[in-house]
Amino acid sequence: MLDAGGLERRLAAFAAARDWERFHSPKNLAMALSVEAAELVEIFQWSTEAESRAVMQTDQAEHVGQELADIAMYLVRIASVLGVDLNEAIEKKLALNAQKYPAP
Repeated sequence: MLDAGGLERRLAAFAAARDWERFHSPKNLAMALSVEAAELVEIFQWSTEAESRAVMQTDQAEHVGQELADIAMYLVRIASVLGVDLNEAIEKKLALNAQKYPAP
């Protein structure tokens, strides 16, 4: 599903090289993830439905990609710090959602 292993190792090495592990508590990483998600939301703030669907054809396309990358990196990092296997968690959640919201 998601090949997070390589990214997980790169992010851990990046943090270690800068002595940032001491700041990478679950609380801090969750807050950083929330901030990055809010920065993505900000791009769409006040956009119409049509404008939001066309954002990748605007000068905001690269900014959207950067914010999505930040979100993905913080998600992988917090999962790593907490010892959560994202693939397993996603598989379980998809199964729960399929039960909760069965296809017609």
